[in-house]
Amino acid sequence: MKLTAIIEREGDGYVSLCPELDIASQGNSVEEARNNLQEALELFFETASAEESAQRLHGDVFVTQVEVAVG
Repeated sequence: MKLTAIIEREGDGYVSLCPELDIASQGNSVEEARNNLQEALELFFETASAEESAQRLHGDVFVTQVEVAVG
């Protein structure tokens, strides 16, 4: 299953988020944050019932950029 990973710097580390399931993790680098999120997602699917997985899974997620005027 392919899911979205949004990773952003937070302080000295990085936070990763899967918006489809609202599951997050963190790491000291982008790669570590991504790997930790992947592990958290795998653990979720190993332990969650099919009902819980279906209930938490959001539909389409679109990640894009917008341009706004400032000042």
